[in-house]
Parts: sequence; structure tokens; C-alpha cells
Amino acid sequence: MYGLAGSSSTWNGFKIYPQGLAAYSDDVVVAHTMEWASHNPDLPILLMTLFDVWVLKSESLKTLKNIASWVPIDHQPTPPDVLQFCARPNVRPIAMSKFGSRMLDIAGVEHLYVPHAIENVFQPTEKIDTNGGGRMTGREFMGWQDDRFVVTMVATNKGNQPARKAWAENILAFSIFAKDKPDAVLYLYTEPDGAMSGISLPTLLDACGVGADRYKVVDQYAYRHGIPQKVMAAMYTASDVLLCCSMGEGFGIPVIEAQACGCRVIVSNFTAQPELVGDGWTVDGQPWWDAAQKSWFFTPNVPDIVKALEAAYEAPRGVSDEAVRFAAQYDADFVFDHYWKPTMEVLSKWCRA
Repeated sequence: MYGLAGSSSTWNGFKIYPQGLAAYSDDVVVAHTMEWASHNPDLPILLMTLFDVWVLKSESLKTLKNIASWVPIDHQPTPPDVLQFCARPNVRPIAMSKFGSRMLDIAGVEHLYVPHAIENVFQPTEKIDTNGGGRMTGREFMGWQDDRFVVTMVATNKGNQPARKAWAENILAFSIFAKDKPDAVLYLYTEPDGAMSGISLPTLLDACGVGADRYKVVDQYAYRHGIPQKVMAAMYTASDVLLCCSMGEGFGIPVIEAQACGCRVIVSNFTAQPELVGDGWTVDGQPWWDAAQKSWFFTPNVPDIVKALEAAYEAPRGVSDEAVRFAAQYDADFVFDHYWKPTMEVLSKWCRA
């Protein structure tokens, strides 16, 4: 629903349909589904969604016989609008985290479980090829010297009521942690200025006393254009820790990407985040009532984040084999064989019933 307007396109032989006029394109989803079905009359009709289901408001979605929703649940308990959609008789939810599965179990909603997955390009990567024929390390990509302790954040700067990625808590904690550590620096893989209704990170960094010499932001043209996954793997490998505490996660893909590259992680002890930690630290906090979703988010505790950063600083440097081994269970081929194949068999029988 983002980036393609006015006409369809083709990618690797698959037809890509354009976005609609509604904010989340739910006005055209059913029409696109039926258009696809008209060209595939011998196949059962199944609409699969990978999206927050609470935004899918169109009444037309009730007319489809079969919808399988790979659903993120990032609150506790499951927000009422999410629960209402998942409980529809024509919807088969697929939880993408063990936490989400537990929340649907508690609500009594029948569902399947398939975790998110990553490609095996995410592995310890010391150097990558450059367009000029040379080789570049992750530190060179980020612009930090080898003797620095690099704290990396990979998160979307989108929304401010609340800022779900807990930018303020994370950055304030970094400023306290780094005060007596001149080698500690911060790398931000995000959009810094709040262009997507986010917050001004330079303003926040200044308010926290993090000087311009202590942080860098990814090149914005490269970020918008799309940085190759091999480059991201080198970035993760060169980072000493991924700081990823948030108010809630449906899954949290960067946490697995980083560990697959041998980088330890710091996450909130809430929703899907703790189940994704093989080598790293979880941070406690307190509930935060999200009135819009009518459920609870989580505010990570700044002193606890500082303690986790201190522990990361004292940990061995370099690739964590423990993190790499843990992340292997989220390899895309493994997940496809062990989760998606049996899930698609269930969905196929459901659609043909």
C-alpha cells in the first residue's frame, strides 16, 4: 500500500497491485483479490494479510470467504479491535510471535503460529564489496573508528503519540551511560527529523546532552533508496550492541537480524521482545495505557537500560557465537519448512472446505 500508485507492476513474475485511496488501502483489497481470482479460477480464494488488522475497517472484507491474517500483537492484552477482527468467522489468524499466540489463546481465538524469519544474508560479515571494487568494513560504513564502543539503534521514527520505539528513554539512557565513557558512540539507522509524524531526534539528542561528535545518522539518500542487506549485516557485525527497547513489538525483526550477525541485543521485557533474546539483556519498566488501542503498552525504565548498556560494555567484544546459534531458528528456509508448509496445508484444507 506504499510506493505504487495508478497502475499495477510485476516483480519476479508476480503481479503487484497498486495502493488504494484509503490510508491503508483496505478500500481496494477485496477488489484486487477478486481480480486475481478471475485469472486463477481453478484455485481457492485466499486473502493473506501481513499488517496491523485494526486498520482494516472496510466492510467489504466481511464478504470474502477466507482471510488469513499474519497478525502482529504488540499490546497486552490483545486490543479489542484486533481481537474483533481475528475472531471473525472468515478470518484465520496466524500469530507471528509466541507472545501473540499466548494472547490469542487467553482470548479463546483459534489460530496458527508462524514466526517471522530472516534470510541467511544476515550472518557475521567483516567486509563487503563496494561499487569501486574495494572492500569496506561495517565500521567504515558507519563512520566509526575500530576503538569505539558502538551502540546501534535500528528503528522507524514514525508516530509521536506515543513514539513506540521509546526514542527518549533509549537516548537518555545512552547519554547517562556514555557520560564517563569517551569511547562510547551511537549510530542511528533511521530517519532523524520526524518526517513520518515522528520526533526530531537531533532536538532530543541535544536535550539529553549527546553532542554531535557522539552520534551519527545513516546517510538519508541511501536509507530512502534502500541499503543492501549485506551492508546491514556488516553494520550489525561491527556494532557492539543493538539498543532496541520499545513500548511493544509484534515481533522485532532487527533483534534477530543483529544476533544472526553476532551482535548482542538490549530489549524491553514486554510482548514479543524477550522471546527473541539469545545473547543480550531485557529491561524492565512499567505499564503505559494506550487509550487509542484500549490496551497496555510499556515504558522501558531508563536506569535499567543504563545497567544493560553497562553490562554490554563489560561483555567480550566481537561476534557472539551464542547469538548466532540462537538466531538460526529464525532462518527463512527453516521457518518455511517447519512452520509455513504445515500452516499452508491447514489453510488449503480450510479454503476447500
